[in-house]
Amino acid sequence: MERVLIIGSPGAGKSTLAGEVARITGLPLLHLDRHYWRPGWVETDKAEWTAEVARLIERPRWVIDGNYGGTLALRLTRADTVIDLDMPTWLCVARILKRVVRHRGRVRPDMGEGCPEQLNWEFLVYTARFRRNGRKRIEAKMAGYAGTLIRLRSPRQVRAFLAELGRGAAGLA
Repeated sequence: MERVLIIGSPGAGKSTLAGEVARITGLPLLHLDRHYWRPGWVETDKAEWTAEVARLIERPRWVIDGNYGGTLALRLTRADTVIDLDMPTWLCVARILKRVVRHRGRVRPDMGEGCPEQLNWEFLVYTARFRRNGRKRIEAKMAGYAGTLIRLRSPRQVRAFLAELGRGAAGLA
């Protein structure tokens, strides 16, 4: 694992898992949200965003978390491992609500500067519909992916994966 892409529904735990994978493996951590969002929740121009992602993935080693469907195919060309967090909808929505309460009005460490956490009804609806809509788009883009695909469907599977990864990393030291 040299270039790891972590995808899944909002609230699935992508940023948290990315941080743990980076810590265990020593791979550089790149949160796409931090690069995409401009202060005040302003989106990056599409062409500028594609160029930024192209620059990020040219690095020799990384852990990147985030979906951003418009650049997923580009990232898949460089990723040797994809971790797909396929968590239950109720869990993702609950985690978003918990995150809003915990970080309300403050910028999370994995978010772009000047983008304080806020409750956004459209985002909650998007998350609630993700398994029906967003997941199908991701799976269509993943159809030709030739690298290692790891699909984790529960917090228990995530914990087991991290424990195994930790054991493997300890064996390399």
